[in-house]
Amino acid sequence: MSDELTGKHIAILVADGFEQVEMTDPRKALEDAGADTDLISPADKKVMGWDLSKWGRSFKVDVPLAQARPEDYDALLLPGGVMNPDKLRVIPEAVQFVKAFFDAGKPVAAICHGPWTVIETGHAKGRRVTSWPSLQTDLRNAGAEWVDEEVVVDNGFVTSRKPGDIPAFNQKVIEEFREGVHKREEHPEMAAHTA
Repeated sequence: MSDELTGKHIAILVADGFEQVEMTDPRKALEDAGADTDLISPADKKVMGWDLSKWGRSFKVDVPLAQARPEDYDALLLPGGVMNPDKLRVIPEAVQFVKAFFDAGKPVAAICHGPWTVIETGHAKGRRVTSWPSLQTDLRNAGAEWVDEEVVVDNGFVTSRKPGDIPAFNQKVIEEFREGVHKREEHPEMAAHTA
């Protein structure tokens, strides 16, 4: 147990069908490093995990998405699972919640299919990322540079490919979340897009 993240409040955004181990393992690592975490979901009370090939456990929702405020958190974790980000990316409130972290320069970590939701925010553009291989075309089409690596960090945005990458992912997530707000490096096209 370390205290690297003591005082940090971390949001974990999920919908039903998130890959369970991609939430539980990083959450444990964050809490072991001293962070407080909140499981946030469009579901009000309980959200269901996916355990590799079948439904997993049910988890208590700490804060319903409708009540969650990005300004209350220091960083954001986006687990994967096919169903989870596919649901989140069509919920405007979820996309706005994720976008607010990037807009504020706060660190964001996404694993496996998690970057799908980031595409909707416009913040995949100009970033070097990895993901589950089936997302590479989507990410490239969104303007990202996709690479097949265990863990990739781009200005506070941490990405990994799959559950097997979780140990490396957790290490980088703790580093980036400890560093806190990253100075935004505006890409000219992003500046024009947000103006």
